[in-house]
Amino acid sequence: QVQLVESGGGLVQAGGSLRLACAASGRTFSTIMGWFRQASGKEREFVAAIGWSPGTTAYADSVKGRFTISRDNAKNTVYLQMNSLNSVDTAVYYCAAGDLLTAKPAFYTLWGQGTQVTVSS
Repeated sequence: QVQLVESGGGLVQAGGSLRLACAASGRTFSTIMGWFRQASGKEREFVAAIGWSPGTTAYADSVKGRFTISRDNAKNTVYLQMNSLNSVDTAVYYCAAGDLLTAKPAFYTLWGQGTQVTVSS
């Protein structure tokens, strides 16, 4: 069965770091992998995306310089290194697979179940 499974979420103090991982199983690793997040009461928003080549990345302005997306194609895994976390980063984080490097969720066809990140001030 095709699925994406996120891990690495949790509770962290403001200023701290977390690394999320998303493992893909049951299918060929997609060309485009993305991370999105959804805070309580808000719409899902784009965080970062990466193409097959390591240098092909995109970030939301709100996380540039703090978050880094990377992938290990041999392990079918994409990562999101999050540094200098603050309370506005609190959300459920989802990874997604698609064929277009875009910030629009509609272009991603497969989604994980999400992992909660909570930043305490």
